[in-house]
Amino acid sequence: MKDISSTLLTAERGFTAGHAVVIGVARYKNAYPLPDAVTNDARDVAEILTSDAYCGYRANNVHLLLDGDATLARIRTALDSVAKASGPNDSVVIFFSGHGTRLGDPADPQSALLPVEFDMRAPDTTSLSETEFSLALRRISAERLLVLIDACNSGGAGRLKDSERTESLVVGYSEKSLIRLAEGTGRVLFASCRADEVSHVFDSARNSVFTSKLLEALRGEGRTSGDGVIRVFEIFNHVAEMVKRALPGRQHPIFKASGLEDNFPVALDRGGIKAISTDATSSAVLGIWEQLERLMPDLYPSGPMDQEVWARAGGDPSRLHLSDTGRAVWFKALRTLRRGGGGASISRESLVRTALQDYPHHPALAALV
Repeated sequence: MKDISSTLLTAERGFTAGHAVVIGVARYKNAYPLPDAVTNDARDVAEILTSDAYCGYRANNVHLLLDGDATLARIRTALDSVAKASGPNDSVVIFFSGHGTRLGDPADPQSALLPVEFDMRAPDTTSLSETEFSLALRRISAERLLVLIDACNSGGAGRLKDSERTESLVVGYSEKSLIRLAEGTGRVLFASCRADEVSHVFDSARNSVFTSKLLEALRGEGRTSGDGVIRVFEIFNHVAEMVKRALPGRQHPIFKASGLEDNFPVALDRGGIKAISTDATSSAVLGIWEQLERLMPDLYPSGPMDQEVWARAGGDPSRLHLSDTGRAVWFKALRTLRRGGGGASISRESLVRTALQDYPHHPALAALV
């Protein structure tokens, strides 16, 4: 198999071997709506994949379908387009965030992903069944295929119910279905959580916990081998570790694979270096404090007590107001710190350096030192 890392890493070409279908559905026509984080997740994954500062995919190689655009017909078309455009040595990413459900025999259900027009009265013909999805994946000849499914969101109900009738469907994707979808050479599947768990979204957070950690990995904030690419195991290792750290005992990302011969590349590992000097949100424009107000809630979504970062940086947790959301607590804590409070030993510099111990490859943090 041809090695992507040795041929496709020039700044001029980018990650030309990368193709993706990215789907996010929150505003269903006939099913419970989901939080805005669902569409934010899809939008942000597509943006980072096509960013020259990070993953380097060509924009026309990434199909983004949000809400009203995420019909069953358009999902089928996007999957077919990627199958036609990609070859055996390419890398393909399929990302879905939205409702999933289980159909058929409760003892051995067939799972399905729900497009925007899903109708409880005709679930078999208005959903992307596990069988159809698996066939679509088999038509993709790429032997580096990563499927990411976030289909049990904390903002959704445990069952989808028809308001006019008594029928209901169980929300979520069964683990047996995940195993079956992972069958095939070079095919890897990540699910955001176990079948009996939910994919959490913190209050006021832009992204779900799972996708926020996925975005970190695609920004190069996880452990990589330093060969210029981000590989599939490196992504999962970072996501699994960070999700479990953010939600101990409550959410466990799932990894399924078969016929996997190598730790294949998923994207370039550019780390945002270009973006630091040119992005309008750089420290020169926003200021260091504004940068911290944006970064810290993303890195430590539960607040300054997350991973004890405030105390490790020399702060006094008793000086904090911990009764609000993580993001709101961070805003108040940083405002206090800016005024010289928060503990005798904490400073802006000590907080940044402590965060860098947890995220040593984070380019925006490094730029604040």
